Amino acid sequence: MNLLRSTFTTGSMTLVSRVLGFVRDMVLANLFGAGYAADAFFVAFRIPNFFRRLFAEGSFSQAFIPVLTEYRTHRPHAEVRELVDRVAGTLAGVLLLVTAVCILAAPVFVMVFAPGFIDEPEKFDVTAQMLRITFPYLLFISLAAFAGSILNTCGRFGVPAFTPVFLNLALIGAALWLAPYFDQPVVAVAWGVFVGGLAQLGFQLPFLRRLGLLPRPRYAPRDEGVRRVLKLMGPAVFGASVAQINLMFDTLMASFLVTGSVSWLYYSDRLLEFPLGVFGIALATVILPQLSQQAARGSAERFAHLLDWAMRWVFIITVPATLGLTLFAGPILATLFQYGRMTGHDVEMATLSLVAYAPGLLGFTLVKVLAPAYYARQDTRTPVRIGIVAMVSNMVMNLLFILPLAHAGLALATTLSGFLNAGLLYRGLRQLGVYRPFPGWHSLGWQLLAGGAAMAAVLVYGRGELGQWLAWDAAARAIHLLVWGTAATAAYAAGLWLAGWRPRDMRLETGPVRPPQ
Repeated sequence: MNLLRSTFTTGSMTLVSRVLGFVRDMVLANLFGAGYAADAFFVAFRIPNFFRRLFAEGSFSQAFIPVLTEYRTHRPHAEVRELVDRVAGTLAGVLLLVTAVCILAAPVFVMVFAPGFIDEPEKFDVTAQMLRITFPYLLFISLAAFAGSILNTCGRFGVPAFTPVFLNLALIGAALWLAPYFDQPVVAVAWGVFVGGLAQLGFQLPFLRRLGLLPRPRYAPRDEGVRRVLKLMGPAVFGASVAQINLMFDTLMASFLVTGSVSWLYYSDRLLEFPLGVFGIALATVILPQLSQQAARGSAERFAHLLDWAMRWVFIITVPATLGLTLFAGPILATLFQYGRMTGHDVEMATLSLVAYAPGLLGFTLVKVLAPAYYARQDTRTPVRIGIVAMVSNMVMNLLFILPLAHAGLALATTLSGFLNAGLLYRGLRQLGVYRPFPGWHSLGWQLLAGGAAMAAVLVYGRGELGQWLAWDAAARAIHLLVWGTAATAAYAAGLWLAGWRPRDMRLETGPVRPPQ
């Protein structure tokens, strides 16, 4: 299988979703700005999203895919079907119970995740009301992630990557056409979350049927395969989801700051999630089944080579993305979001947090690639220990930075903990002997420096004053952003080329691999 083609396919489908996600956020920014209604919705949406990333992509997928890959490699199709049926039934049973409890305890969750809202009764009440509507999303999207894991394991990456499009369409539709009929217009968007989650699950079922793996759910928590998945899943909750726990802790702390802080962090985080989702998560999605396959076959050199190849692509893609988000933070935020009730002051505040978040893109993306190297080997305990260290460090840094830097301090703490997490994961793989750098890293470092310097020069020259971007209309902003973005990308590519980088250097060898350094 051509991994670069699979990554491109996944990234392309994800790109469609992310672009629609920006349209969604532009609509929300225009209608609700960064006021109390926006803060309330983002908390009500982030809580089930947090659990989704914690238990669905964050741990379930990382635990399920290696076990499913092993079954498909060594066992007949009938046993694979039985595993799918029993995991589906057990997962659905647990999720139904969890969802019911969470709906009943919605006010408690608001108290825990946004305690600063307690002193603002109207904001607290509307957040709890929306949370009761959005929590079933956890059930729908976790089952959708289960379906996506099966499709990814079978090499069908495009369908799961395209699936989030339905959530964005549902939210846009709810905001534009349903909201006017509600006394609290923002509540309509919560119903959009509900519908979007259900649509994502339904979209994938026909594709599972074509593979002969449409689940017939059976609750069987004592099944051997189910027990193995659950055993791997428990530690993976922390190991794969530290970034999400850190983001939720940011939300908790931001709830004590001035109104708008939660929204400023949300808008800046959304920009960070764009390259992370289009490339980082796409690469991680594609590489986990392949690493699991090499681990099941005992191909240590091929495993290490695959990981080395993925890490090089991480640096090549995240360096320009980081520079763009850091140096053009204000212009990008103004172009995308500063309309309607989103003020210039909101853009300035969101810029501060985006500048603090952006350098962490490299760390966050490396975690997406390095963590699967552990999960593919069915080792979930090591990422747990590393994840706990990074999570505690983030909480400590939040307390240190929040007073002098307010919401930007929370973003900075998340960035630093992301690098700590990636660094410890990398060190662990080196110590285990699972990974050694292959030849060419020194040359790549100089090439990235040349390309990055050329790109930074163009961005600094073209950035100008934020006040000028705020004064332009939407068309002028978009044109200037497109022109300077294209010029900066061309400068980066030219710098890489002149320093000696060629696309053929990134080919994934199919024959005997070169020994690592």
